[in-house]
Amino acid sequence: MNRLAFWRFSGTRYFSMVMVAAIWMTSALQAQSAGGAPQNPDWSAVERALGRKGAINPGDVMKFSFPRSDLSVTLAGVQLKPALALGSWVAFKRIGGGVTMVMGDLVLTQEEVGPVMQRLQDLGVDQTALHNHLLMESPRVMYMHISAHGDETKIAQALHDALALSKTPLVVPGAQVAIGIDLDTTGITRELGVAGKVNGNVYQISVPRRETITESGHEVPPSMGVATAINFQPTGAGKAAITGDFVLLASEVNPVIRALRSNGIAVTAVHSHMIDEEPRLFFMHFWANDAVTRLAHGLRAALNQTAARM
Repeated sequence: MNRLAFWRFSGTRYFSMVMVAAIWMTSALQAQSAGGAPQNPDWSAVERALGRKGAINPGDVMKFSFPRSDLSVTLAGVQLKPALALGSWVAFKRIGGGVTMVMGDLVLTQEEVGPVMQRLQDLGVDQTALHNHLLMESPRVMYMHISAHGDETKIAQALHDALALSKTPLVVPGAQVAIGIDLDTTGITRELGVAGKVNGNVYQISVPRRETITESGHEVPPSMGVATAINFQPTGAGKAAITGDFVLLASEVNPVIRALRSNGIAVTAVHSHMIDEEPRLFFMHFWANDAVTRLAHGLRAALNQTAARM
């Protein structure tokens, strides 16, 4: 081989080696940025344990809903739809090393709290909050926030076993026919600057924060309960009942209280939902039943006091 051919051969081999190394490094960095978690979309074992299908949300979060369709709860003459304020949910996110992070919010009657809490404690699922979200509803409803890290199938089975001690419907209902909603959703979207979706005759809006929220060093996507939730249930004549929760930093709590109350929206609870999150968050629940345009205007005024990603 002459000298020119030798350098051509060596250069080609060197270029190939560089390309292979670059591809390897890119793959390694992608795996590292994902927390080392395998990109495996198969959640069938968790679905079998919980007895229902979940839905993939942004951030690779698998979320399951358990609407309390068995409850008949009224507040100020309004019968609450499950999608307005009576929806239990649990969310799963794989964080690597065979570990899954799980968070959720279980809607329970007062009588169900003790048995469900004990079963969760026995099976290694923590409680991070227990409190009201509403005021003056009948019957009284409590909300139990949960957290767990570990084997996803075992956690799912523990949640199923605990919910079985309540009257939460564990049999998946048949498919429901979608119907129109008697609500000016276009006007709401225009006022808030954020579009929502119709779920069970309720218009649901989710507004994430600008910051990255972490728990024990792992990112918590908005769909795991750290986005402001706003729900509208039509009550007739251009009115709607609203509830949900604002996700706030400490410095935002009182400005949002003032914005809501000055627009005729009651604040029904201010508390934590989590324990180890960064930055520290507070959750503010609200209620009103009024003209949709007035409510949307008041909610936008409150959102303007927060670092909402609009």
